[in-house]
Amino acid sequence: MRNSRSVLVAFVLLLSSMKLAVAQNQNILFVDRDHLILQLDLKSPGKQLDSILKIAGLSNSSTGKVLKGDFTEISKDGWNMTERKGNVIRFDRSLTDLNYNPQSTPYEVTTRLPNFEGRSGYPAPVEYGVNRYAKMTVFGLSSGLTRFILPGYTRARRVFLSGSFNNWSTLRGAMRKVGGGWIIDVKLEAGVYEYKYIVDGRWTTDPNNLLRVDDGAGNTNSVFFKYNYTLKLPGYSSARKVVVAGDFNKWNEDELVLEKRGSAWEKQLYLSDGRHVYHFLVDGRWIADPANPNKLKDEGGNASSVLNLGEKIVFKLNGYKNARKLFLAGDFNDWKPDEISLNKTIDGWMVKLTLPAGDYQYKFIVDGNWITDPANPHYAFENGERNSFVAAKPNYTFKLKGYPGEKNITLNGNFNNWDENGYTMAHQGDEWVINFYLKPGKYLYKFKVGDKLILDPGNKLWERNEYNTGNSVLWIE
Repeated sequence: MRNSRSVLVAFVLLLSSMKLAVAQNQNILFVDRDHLILQLDLKSPGKQLDSILKIAGLSNSSTGKVLKGDFTEISKDGWNMTERKGNVIRFDRSLTDLNYNPQSTPYEVTTRLPNFEGRSGYPAPVEYGVNRYAKMTVFGLSSGLTRFILPGYTRARRVFLSGSFNNWSTLRGAMRKVGGGWIIDVKLEAGVYEYKYIVDGRWTTDPNNLLRVDDGAGNTNSVFFKYNYTLKLPGYSSARKVVVAGDFNKWNEDELVLEKRGSAWEKQLYLSDGRHVYHFLVDGRWIADPANPNKLKDEGGNASSVLNLGEKIVFKLNGYKNARKLFLAGDFNDWKPDEISLNKTIDGWMVKLTLPAGDYQYKFIVDGNWITDPANPHYAFENGERNSFVAAKPNYTFKLKGYPGEKNITLNGNFNNWDENGYTMAHQGDEWVINFYLKPGKYLYKFKVGDKLILDPGNKLWERNEYNTGNSVLWIE
């Protein structure tokens, strides 16, 4: 047994009987100080090994290999074999080593956080973010899920994880009790989240998370960034310090220090969709990313790397084979007429753009003449001008069934200040559709069929308006 400093409560899976469990079953997962400990009994049935490996965050495909004595997948996931006695094998995974951004000493970070200007408990979008944990008790699994661990609280009866990712639910997010603490795996998209634990009805921030933000009610929430990018610089083995600086962190040359991993320097972080300009500083020397072919030079001739994150959208214009110059302009580039040129193809012209999630208007410029996209049935209006419309990473589709004889149906709402021209919908099969990207919040809308504005017959949510005609209501979470 371990001494009183070690928090150890064995978590035994799938007991066939109490006697058999005590005598034979050695499959346990527990938290011990700064480590996760995984113990396997190779004589256990496959289903028991499946269960413990799943709880440990390892894929079920590992079970067959484990039974054959192949622990490659377990090792790849960061576990180190520390002990083997007959059929019982113990693996160790350091919570400290999981921290890609270790802090030598804890400090008050609430004064150093980005300014989250979203709704209370729901952080506004930020350009970048890195986690700061004393012990990395929240981390990604190879399955793509995110694991939350709350060490201790072994006498608690129920513990929940609640946050912006589940609308601060007090009913969902029940955590599983394991030896030495509580765990839960959550599916998260890349981004920034606020969260807390609820221990027997009491709300508490993550004691190991140094990033906290005001919750709008005089308390604080813990903040977690789900990473989506790794900046890597190979070589420079003799360098003492490698830093990445970019427009996303206002070119701060002290904040984002890379860590040496094998033959390269790396930094994991969250980066928002969009265009990011950056470079490395190796012992103070400016270096562009050699793995990124997209470069941009400043007035002094120094090259920085350009990273575009988002959805790749292909803009095509068929025909116009005799045109000399074709450009694309839209609100994504402030309508600059000579910035984005199209490449000539067999059928016409084409260019690929990477755009952040959002709704965009655009036009082609053919030898100086501005035209809408003839292949795109969706239009929007700005200052009385009709433009083609496209959504990057759309998260909602407006649909209106029927009306086969209509030639034009539009969508109008508070998202375009109820502009009478609206957004032109496309007729597909037996319905009219248009895709949108909408940020979380409440939206009011109607369809315009001919000269008449109608409620959405497929949406039961509506509210009265000043004209006593009502508006359809849509909530995006």
